[in-house]
Amino acid sequence: MVAMLSMSMAYAETENVNSENNMKAYDMSVNYTKLAICLGLDLDQMEVVENIHETFCEEMLNAASDTKDDKNERLSSAVKRDLQYMRYVLDDKQYNKYQTLLSITFNNRGLKDLATVNK
Repeated sequence: MVAMLSMSMAYAETENVNSENNMKAYDMSVNYTKLAICLGLDLDQMEVVENIHETFCEEMLNAASDTKDDKNERLSSAVKRDLQYMRYVLDDKQYNKYQTLLSITFNNRGLKDLATVNK
């Protein structure tokens, strides 16, 4: 009985750790100063990009906690919406660099399905 209880608790702990790590993969928070430098944003662009990206971060975390059926659709929608808004604010060079950064981030976090959404 003690062995079964120990195994159950170990499994539950592993599930909690996996769930927490999974949610971290969808946390798209960035250092906006570094992003602005990397993309060469002016002050007006920086403010708008920060607002767009904060909304994107919220949408990603909300979608990540959905059931599997809804999750992929909501994640794809969040990425498409983010790119659509960024396209409006960024020039061609900045936008291409942003797409590259986003794709690399998705690949590094094991979200390869989302990396193909922005192409």
